[in-house]
Amino acid sequence: MRQASPSPVSVAAPACAGPLLRPGNSNCGGCGMSSALQLFGRAIEQRRVQLVVPASCAAVMAGPFPTTSLGAPVVLSTFGAGAAVATGLARVARLNGDGTRVVCWAGDGGTFDIGMASLSAAAERDEDVLYVCYDNEIYGNTGGQRSSATPAGASTTNVLAGKLEEKKDILAIMAAHRVRYAASVSIAHPQDGLRKMRRALDTSGFRFLHVLAPCPTGWKSEPALGIELVRLAVRSGLYPVIEIVEGRKLVIDVEPDFSREALELYLSLQRRFQRSGISAERLSTAIARSWRDLRARSGRIVPAEREG
Repeated sequence: MRQASPSPVSVAAPACAGPLLRPGNSNCGGCGMSSALQLFGRAIEQRRVQLVVPASCAAVMAGPFPTTSLGAPVVLSTFGAGAAVATGLARVARLNGDGTRVVCWAGDGGTFDIGMASLSAAAERDEDVLYVCYDNEIYGNTGGQRSSATPAGASTTNVLAGKLEEKKDILAIMAAHRVRYAASVSIAHPQDGLRKMRRALDTSGFRFLHVLAPCPTGWKSEPALGIELVRLAVRSGLYPVIEIVEGRKLVIDVEPDFSREALELYLSLQRRFQRSGISAERLSTAIARSWRDLRARSGRIVPAEREG
């Protein structure tokens, strides 16, 4: 049985010292993780947070002690231990009663693959941790190798002809753990993203956010087009913007129009899809199959209104 969460302690929590992501960091131009961090910094407001960052581009960005590019306390962990370290910090915060919200900020390699064991264990125990996966669909920090988040047809440095397997459905995995709250966040829809981030910060128990984070270096795309690529992914139905409560209630937040033009443009703006020659027609079949499943799980027959 799920253990009852302790009563929250009301404390005056200091704000972060300036922005969460400080100027002069080492992130590449157009990095989707940078956009996600800036959005998350707006969501934090006056909340007291502590970050755990497993091996990733984010760990390099934080910088060597005693300097840091982040405006909050950060603990760097090994690739597979992010959720475990966050668990320890969250339990200490509960014992101290200081109201600290512990956030694990991890890439897709440390979430979908190497960190899956500790992630699953923390989710199953309903630890009081907010786990945010910024998903650039590759191992960006180690040279751009494929992960199980890499989509079918995308070329990486170790799968030159393009990946054959479809991307792992991480939100379905989290829903199977019946976590308190799980949601996908689009940096092209900031108001929806802020609402979800604030809800996740204020909810107790285990929460999970999945953020599609374009990587111009790995995706072979123009740095200025990152947010537009996410918008095209949402519009075409390739990236569903949803939220799931207690693993049961699924809500579709942004209804796509399944535009073939948007899907073709999404593919053409990234050179990672050129070698495999994957077509919009092939992806459309997979998208349609995925959305039939989503609608069945949501119980929704009439499409929701699209966010402008």
